[in-house]
Amino acid sequence: MRILGVIPARFGSTRLEGKPLADILGKPMIWHVYACARKARSLDQVLVATDDERIQKVVEGFGGTAVMTDPAHTSGTERVAEAVRDLEADLVVNIQGDEPLLDSSIIDECLRPLQEDSDAQMSTVLRKIQECSYQDAAVVKVVKDLSGKALYFSRSLVPYPRQRPEDFCVYEHLGIYAYRKSCLLCLAKLPPTMLERAECLEQLRALEHGIPIHVVETKWTQEIVSVDTPSDLEKVRLIMAMRQKVGVQS
Repeated sequence: MRILGVIPARFGSTRLEGKPLADILGKPMIWHVYACARKARSLDQVLVATDDERIQKVVEGFGGTAVMTDPAHTSGTERVAEAVRDLEADLVVNIQGDEPLLDSSIIDECLRPLQEDSDAQMSTVLRKIQECSYQDAAVVKVVKDLSGKALYFSRSLVPYPRQRPEDFCVYEHLGIYAYRKSCLLCLAKLPPTMLERAECLEQLRALEHGIPIHVVETKWTQEIVSVDTPSDLEKVRLIMAMRQKVGVQS
């Protein structure tokens, strides 16, 4: 079984343009994500799917592999699908290019449902969150059924604790996805859906079109920050500097 890890990295961003090249401890952010992905035991190859020659040049400069993709893509899913369309692969992992605090173990965890169940088509990762994050719209929540498949993803609080049972908990969705290649290529061709547009969550396209998403609870407990703004970038720099100081690998 051949497994590819693909990091979508576009240059344009309304809140932080060129963020894949943002400096973190002397290295561009895309280097940190790539280095993490290379540590994943499950991956046979890691690629960066980009729309900009500046990113391609930097990736190739540190010995990585970059694939140029259409700048008109509206989602990371579409960019990843184009990057692997003509490549040999059974499974593909979409690894967010703006999460330099991601740990390689999460990539391996995300792949597990597809490796263990030949019928599984798509999987992702979740973890329990504290009550202080319940109302944060930037923290995407996910609810799952008893068989371990996602029921819904939302920026709102789900489930809403009108009556709070003893085992009540809320899960945060981590934006990493594993797919069978055929599922990924199919999903990328499907039109955006109402729920996807309303929540600005592209994984809802899969659910609305009837594609089950298996979810895995990660064992990773350290903080993961998605870099969307300059303040996010500063927060990541501080966290990584502290981890480096105490000798903790990110």
